Amino acid sequence: MWVLMSAAEREEFLAGVHVGVLSAATGPAGRTLAVPVWYSYQPGGLVTVLTGRRSRKAAAMRAAGRFSLCVQDDSPPYRYVSVEGSVVSEDELDPAERLAMARRYLGAAGGDRYVTDNPDPGRENVAFRMRPERWLSQDQGKGRPAR
Repeated sequence: MWVLMSAAEREEFLAGVHVGVLSAATGPAGRTLAVPVWYSYQPGGLVTVLTGRRSRKAAAMRAAGRFSLCVQDDSPPYRYVSVEGSVVSEDELDPAERLAMARRYLGAAGGDRYVTDNPDPGRENVAFRMRPERWLSQDQGKGRPAR
């Protein structure tokens, strides 16, 4: 049985550590770029995605002025949250934010190693921020009888 998540449930799920799939319109009508990304989100805040200034992701988000992000739990009971909204800013990336993102996904030691092994001396990374406007969510585990 598929049941929608409440607003609090979907925000909490999105705030969890998941690899997201970013989608943005690109090029001629009907073409879409969809790629896995690391992201951050705090309930009530903005979705943040870090990427290279000259990446295809950056070009697509700039051109479209919006993007969507879908995150899922791929083991039963299946759950997902998808958000879509306008880009509210493209910011120069604070190295501390980049380190925090790497640690979010790789742990303290792994995040430190990632940043050390992938320096950004030319400050080529940027942060795109999106305010969620539309939400889709489902939780297959809700409404199931307890066993």
